[in-house]
Amino acid sequence: MFTLFKKKAEPFVVSAPISGKLIDLADVNDEVFSGKMMGDGFAVIPAKSKSIVSAPVSGVIEMVADTMHAVGIKNDDGVEILVHIGLDTVTLNGQGFKSFIKAGKRISRGDKMIEFDPEFMKEKGIDMTVMTIFTSGYDKDIVLNVSYNTQVAPNSVLLD
Repeated sequence: MFTLFKKKAEPFVVSAPISGKLIDLADVNDEVFSGKMMGDGFAVIPAKSKSIVSAPVSGVIEMVADTMHAVGIKNDDGVEILVHIGLDTVTLNGQGFKSFIKAGKRISRGDKMIEFDPEFMKEKGIDMTVMTIFTSGYDKDIVLNVSYNTQVAPNSVLLD
């Protein structure tokens, strides 16, 4: 009787978190990610001057690193996704980052999460590849709708 008012879970859709070149996680220049030690997924090398990282899925923000380089999201089906921004960015202690989100809050796919300063990162010699990793709850092979080494835009559907 009350199912009429029950909110339906959003369909599982994953989009690109930033504009740039889509690459295989195995091609990321860090063994932790390329070796899929944290889980499988994909990565995007940001286009020049692109600096807004958007939510690749809808769900609840489970974690925002104090250094703002990583965000954990859990969708309504219990799939946990880590968005990791750049390599070795944890060493910056939050410098060059601005957060628009908080743990415990609901987010929709495409919402702005983190902004980074591309010039600052370039000066520091930081690789700003953005990884989207399925850390828990997704037991299927990652088969994207888009080929690797192509350009993607934020909110481009990569997996559905």
